[in-house]
Amino acid sequence: MDRPPHPTALLRSPAFLGHETGGHPENPRRTLAIDAELERAGLLADRPEVPFGPAPVEAVTRVHDSRYVDAIAAAAEQGGGMLDADTVVEPDSVDVALLAAGAALAGVDAVLDGVVSRAFALGRPPGHHATPARGMGFCLFNSVAIAAAHALHRGLERILIVDWDVHHGNGTQDAFYATDRVLFCSVHRHGRGFYPGTGAAAERGVGQGDGYTLNVPLPPGQDDAAYARVFADRILPAARAYRPELVLVSAGFDAHAADPLGGMAVTDAGFAALARSLVALADEEPTCSGRLVAVLEGGYDPAALGRSVAAVVREMDGVGSG
Repeated sequence: MDRPPHPTALLRSPAFLGHETGGHPENPRRTLAIDAELERAGLLADRPEVPFGPAPVEAVTRVHDSRYVDAIAAAAEQGGGMLDADTVVEPDSVDVALLAAGAALAGVDAVLDGVVSRAFALGRPPGHHATPARGMGFCLFNSVAIAAAHALHRGLERILIVDWDVHHGNGTQDAFYATDRVLFCSVHRHGRGFYPGTGAAAERGVGQGDGYTLNVPLPPGQDDAAYARVFADRILPAARAYRPELVLVSAGFDAHAADPLGGMAVTDAGFAALARSLVALADEEPTCSGRLVAVLEGGYDPAALGRSVAAVVREMDGVGSG
């Protein structure tokens, strides 16, 4: 009996092996580990093809100040350097980051055009710390925010972004803090000295966006059950009340128990459960019609990252661990 095709588009490229950062935690070995695990698990064949290229400047500047875009491009052209103590710019970094944003844009277009219901943009570097005017925290361009702004530009009115990376998505929050057209929900580790220091529960939005930012800060050491409770008690009820037309996921995997940076205790199965709940949400909301796009963020233990991505992909395909 022929195996049915996998329905989720995986937006991948060998170009994501660029932006070579050496011994930095965010390096091309992350992409190699994901690709190897997806291959080992038989999750690469029989997928819809969604072509993509670099994000055009007009899409990027819907989120990022044009002066920042010009400045970082100039820095790369001049040989690169460090944006801050954590954030590397190599000569090809802007091109790679624009391609990562382009993958997220193509994923959104594919689901809005009915080509696929779900897509996972597996680009790097991550993006959710990049604010409108500043790259930081390993991030140059905020791919998920650029994707959300693109969906708004295409006419959507209500977009849900769920960020389960262990670090607060401060850049994404900043981009949409004053609008009700994006509901930004983040569950993250929070506490003295933990990066980036934002994401307190009191940060709820301003003006028209008041109440459309939902932060759930957690102490270190939280496990699958704790994350599941946050989703069941806080994030999913808020999302259902919002009735999103599109679900975007900032899918970081540095809350994994094996991650060297996160200090949390989530497992591969825990990430699968979070993905399962969001797939079900997208499927049950008539305004959403199943549309969900995940965008890769952090995750710095390569083996755990690969396994967790594969577990999430299975949930997006609707086959779970089987």
